[in-house]
Amino acid sequence: MRSEGPGYFATALEARGIPATVVAIDEGAKVPKDARAFSGLVFMGGPMSVNDDLPWIAPALELIRDAVRKDVPVLGHCLGGQLMAKALGGEVSRNRVKEIGWGEVEVCDNAVAREWFGELQRFEAFHWHGETFTIPFGGTRVLTNAHCANQAFALGKHFALQCHVEMTEELVRAWVRGGAAEIRRSAASPAVQSPQEIERRLAQRVEALHKVADRIYGRWFEGLAK
Repeated sequence: MRSEGPGYFATALEARGIPATVVAIDEGAKVPKDARAFSGLVFMGGPMSVNDDLPWIAPALELIRDAVRKDVPVLGHCLGGQLMAKALGGEVSRNRVKEIGWGEVEVCDNAVAREWFGELQRFEAFHWHGETFTIPFGGTRVLTNAHCANQAFALGKHFALQCHVEMTEELVRAWVRGGAAEIRRSAASPAVQSPQEIERRLAQRVEALHKVADRIYGRWFEGLAK
């Protein structure tokens, strides 16, 4: 979705001189069929559910499966992570609470998590979701928190996030403006913050988040076909 574009991921691509093509599938662009046409595939967020009856969801799921079969790295953010989970045999369902705003996530204590995060043990991520995914067969949970057990999983060179690491100051402010009504409706959730809290210390929070994003993206870029 246009309001949930590549954000800081685009900056990371530009910093490494990696060309990219944006495919706006929610605006009618056709989902590519051959994953090998790309060195990697990245799926961003959106307000819809992977369980919705939308014409592009089935081909997107098949593209993810095609990429995994052909060893083309896949990266998913929030809705993108849910697409990856469903494509690979997991389930997506309502989370017990809605998460909106900043919240700490923990790096799981396993070898796969250490491959992606090194010695990092926890960090503050951005959240905006009401659903969650299960970990598909072969995947390993690498991030968790108190409100949503499965915040990220890795499967070889493929990486799926429930939380957001691609946020910029501009994206956060735009989401808060566009989602003000949703924030009000969800205020009873212990994991939903007020707009004022979400924007508090925003520059510092985003800067810290980008350091984590650089770690994830850098590791993911290593799997791209040269």
